[in-house]
Amino acid sequence: MARKRILTVLLPIAWLAHPAHAVVTRSDHFVESDPGIRIYVREVIDPEATDPCRPPILLLHGARVPGVASFDLPVPGGSLAADLAQAGHAVYVMDARGYGQSTRPPEMSRPPGDSPPLVRSPEVVRDVAAVVDWIRVRRGVERVALLGWATGGHWAGYYATLHPERVSHLILYNTLYGGSAEHDSIGRGSSLEDPQHTGRFNVKAMGGYRFSTAESLFGSWDDSIPMADKSEWRDPELVRAYAEAALESDPTSRERTPPSFRAPTGALEDSFYLATGRQLWDASLVRAPTLIIASELDFWSRPADRVALEQHLVHTPRVRSVVLPQATHYVHLDRPERGRDRFLREVLDFLAPDGGR
Repeated sequence: MARKRILTVLLPIAWLAHPAHAVVTRSDHFVESDPGIRIYVREVIDPEATDPCRPPILLLHGARVPGVASFDLPVPGGSLAADLAQAGHAVYVMDARGYGQSTRPPEMSRPPGDSPPLVRSPEVVRDVAAVVDWIRVRRGVERVALLGWATGGHWAGYYATLHPERVSHLILYNTLYGGSAEHDSIGRGSSLEDPQHTGRFNVKAMGGYRFSTAESLFGSWDDSIPMADKSEWRDPELVRAYAEAALESDPTSRERTPPSFRAPTGALEDSFYLATGRQLWDASLVRAPTLIIASELDFWSRPADRVALEQHLVHTPRVRSVVLPQATHYVHLDRPERGRDRFLREVLDFLAPDGGR
């Protein structure tokens, strides 16, 4: 049975990232996934630059901060979506269910301890499927490129194994894959592990969802930056915009002191198992050209994940694996000279009609 979709088009977004982005336009939409689940999607395009030879691209956020806050901030250097649009791509930014403006499970209106971890990977992959199908119709194409950051890369890869005929390119950005049973921060021995059951996720402590304050967004980022003055590495204006957009993604954030936004913990459970060596999807089923891009200073993905992916991607026509030297997990939000320019160049070259050759 064909999936029914609901589309709502809002007025174009009024803000502009900076003068160079003056021709970039934005519109917001909703796409129906499972019955009763509406998925928020932002379209970012440059009408003067859009190139039919370049595939549309869907950007997938990670385990905590939703799409717009991750990829389309209204400050210079804060919108990967706008940069890709100006290079000729039609760009789409989505919120998985439970995040941002998409439908939240009703359990997220009750105390976190009342439910097990919410929004595991199979549910998100259904959301991705709905959005990809909508993009295919909207753009009149057979295939869509996917770029996933951290847990978003896990979701993108999982989707690509189920629907290889609908994926033109796959970009896995600082992504776990189960390449090792050891992880410094989210694996065995971490707060995510059940102290009573070795190797199990701590369901009781984590609950169905978690709260994050603005301050909590920057600990791992700060620790990754190898200098005392963090403003030399990332723009303070971008930091403020990132925190504000994350909080504004949840209409209940101001009901708590300090303000905090909600995110499902299903992605954390999946990440814990990936960090302890389980593979939740099989890269041998991927058939799209694949770019594995990692930051040298990343705290999330590991060299073993890249090695395993390279070994398992046996049916892709092209695999490129790149490590960005002295770059952080958040490199697409760092200053251009701190790896952002290199990151953007690698992505655009990979997506080019000639594959960057």
